[in-house]
Amino acid sequence: MSYYNINIYFNNRRKTNEKRKNYHRFLCNLTAEQLSKYNIDYAKMSTVYEGKETPAKLTWTPDEAHELYNIMRDGNRITTAQVSVEEFQRVFEEYLKQDMDIVYIGCSSKQSGSVNTGFVTAKKLMEKYEGSTIICIDSLNASMGEGMLAIEAAKLANDGASATEIEAHILAIRKKVNQYVTVHSLDALKRAGRVKGSAAFFGNLMGVKPIIIADANGDQAAYKKVKGRQKSFEEIVALLKASMIKPEKQVVYLTHADCAKEEIDGLVALIKQEIPCLDVEVGFIGPIIGASIGPDAVGIWGFGQEVTYKIGD
Repeated sequence: MSYYNINIYFNNRRKTNEKRKNYHRFLCNLTAEQLSKYNIDYAKMSTVYEGKETPAKLTWTPDEAHELYNIMRDGNRITTAQVSVEEFQRVFEEYLKQDMDIVYIGCSSKQSGSVNTGFVTAKKLMEKYEGSTIICIDSLNASMGEGMLAIEAAKLANDGASATEIEAHILAIRKKVNQYVTVHSLDALKRAGRVKGSAAFFGNLMGVKPIIIADANGDQAAYKKVKGRQKSFEEIVALLKASMIKPEKQVVYLTHADCAKEEIDGLVALIKQEIPCLDVEVGFIGPIIGASIGPDAVGIWGFGQEVTYKIGD
């Protein structure tokens, strides 16, 4: 499954007697409030529907999200296009011209070619801008998994960490992102080629809900299957509860693909009942991820035990 809405996180700051630095991170599914809080910019992927390519944005409204997911509910397929070289150049150069260092955190290379395009573009730009720094990191994650890493990077940048210090920390924790996602229907996965048609038909007929994780290699893996919508909610909460470390010091992140308010309110209540976390922050699954996973999908994230599971285990 492709979970790859690529974005850039950056934090402006100035060090005494040093060149101005701006740390950029590519992430996914942050809310408008999170974008503002952590001073975020992003390179846009695109959705493609009926031959029209539209740059994806994270600051979309509930009405815009509802419109996109209703297109999919009507049985239509929306495809995606990765970040282009031109888009990377536009965003990178905007900040290189301001004498800023860049830390690029890309969606798992197992899910998107964007991260590799970022590497190649960065190399060429560092030759053009002598003395510049662009550090590229494969997050091994997608969606809010990337977002969590970006937020961690933001905190380090605000505390005065260098680009190399940020890189070392992100590489150390990227496998400690614990993701548990469930879908309402297998139809979108079928249209995206992520599940065979017969499996989707019988899965929907029998009410099977796969639980999807980001595995140790950065693949999206169907970790287990349960029957029933409510059971799938209970299962993802139980799995995150078992895997999180020091939840009392963490926020649990929840994103959804235009689910009913009552469902999300109930899931938030269940998380708070079962996991002694600081808070639960809720946002939409963005259009790029939504195109593959489909309407009414739900995911929750937190930091915890290092992920060791791999597809095939």
